[in-house]
Amino acid sequence: MLKPHVWKRHGAFTGHHTYSNKEDWKSFEISYSKYILDFAALAEKEEVALFCIGTEWETFVRERPTYWYNLIQEIKKVYTGKLTYAANWDEYKRVPFWKELDYIGVDAYFPLIADQTPTITQVEYALLEPLNELRIISHANNRPILFTEFGYRSVDFTAKKPWESNREGTVNLLGQENASEAFFKTFWKQDFISGGFIWKWFADHNNVDGETNNGYTPQNKPVEKVIYKWFAF
Repeated sequence: MLKPHVWKRHGAFTGHHTYSNKEDWKSFEISYSKYILDFAALAEKEEVALFCIGTEWETFVRERPTYWYNLIQEIKKVYTGKLTYAANWDEYKRVPFWKELDYIGVDAYFPLIADQTPTITQVEYALLEPLNELRIISHANNRPILFTEFGYRSVDFTAKKPWESNREGTVNLLGQENASEAFFKTFWKQDFISGGFIWKWFADHNNVDGETNNGYTPQNKPVEKVIYKWFAF
């Protein structure tokens, strides 16, 4: 999957990006269309199997739905592969254009439990509600769920607010391992789930900090074995 990201200054969240007037929205839409269509053309040229049309644009999608419907049609003129959109965990139920795409994309950072080191069983139980909600949306739109991002940091309280990406917190490898195992056990055998993309994997594998790293990467950490097991399943 080719999944372009727009990063805002000072850690601002793209889902809150907005404008107070139509003129500014139009200007931004022209810019975004050029940006995303360039990537769509690149995906077609390189024969990329899946293209993501945007990542976590909740306010943009809510306030400008017609733009997104038109954008999808423009993308289909230059790209012939499968399409998805990466909705945040608290956004995906309100995205109006899922039936225009091939997959319901979800960045799966569901808030679960506040334990310092959650057990596999605890996380499995906490994931039952998201599981049922995802099933309902999948069936309502007749589209499979694709986790456009999923993963847990190797840090204390990893399943409390999994979207928190700051660099603070004590390294907790077992918490990451348990939460990841529970995630796979909950979702991987479901017929309406098509799979997912792990956040976050770095190209320079040997230079990742590994067991001293409290971030999302599973590289050079015990959780790698969990991922290997389930992707080989």
